[in-house]
Amino acid sequence: MIEERQAGDLSANLPVGAGSGRTFTAPALAARAAGVTRGLLLAGAALLAGSALAQGAAPAKPNPAAASKIAQEVCSACHGADGNSTAPVNPKLASQHPDYLFKQLSDFKVKDGKKVAARPNAVMAAFVANLSDADMHNLAAFYSGQPLKPSAARNKDTVELGQAIYRAGIVEKGVPSCSGCHGPRGEGIPAQYPALHGQYSDYTEAQLTGFRSGDRHNNAPMAAIASRLSDAEIKAVADYIAGLR
Repeated sequence: MIEERQAGDLSANLPVGAGSGRTFTAPALAARAAGVTRGLLLAGAALLAGSALAQGAAPAKPNPAAASKIAQEVCSACHGADGNSTAPVNPKLASQHPDYLFKQLSDFKVKDGKKVAARPNAVMAAFVANLSDADMHNLAAFYSGQPLKPSAARNKDTVELGQAIYRAGIVEKGVPSCSGCHGPRGEGIPAQYPALHGQYSDYTEAQLTGFRSGDRHNNAPMAAIASRLSDAEIKAVADYIAGLR
């Protein structure tokens, strides 16, 4: 930081009136230099303050314990007390990535300016209607922390087809491998792709079918991929996924 005295010392070395038609005394130059210094300091402070306001306060850390009551009273009937649904039509939520869970909960809501939700579902829309973003973050954290009780593959006759689709895709139909995004064991990638391993095949099949028909439209890449799969291929890969560990 240049203090006013230092600015005066610097100005004493400047030629009086150099480079202009006006004449300045050394004290006048010192005053001008000090003014410039104060102006720069104030401008810097303003920029720092503006940056802090633009970034905003860091979001509160999710509180899984705060969601326990909602999970028990609202969600457990369909998804189980610990996120391990006992009905194959309802997904297992336990151990799922929290970012994915939050996005799905949010997608069930109709956003401002939209006529329908990104993921239409009358039942879920009713449940999430009164949930705040904090509630949804807390629920996502709660379920992601629960141990998964995996489902299992049931059809040995389609294992080879399901495995081939999951690990290598279907080149001639332009279907990429599932493992490329969801991992070799179906573990997914946090904040990017959901975990699939151990999910009920009935649920996975329903989602792939929904992506294909357009009933579920909150993921364009999945809609494009599912549109190239036959019923038999969907069933095979969904059953294979249920057996992944």
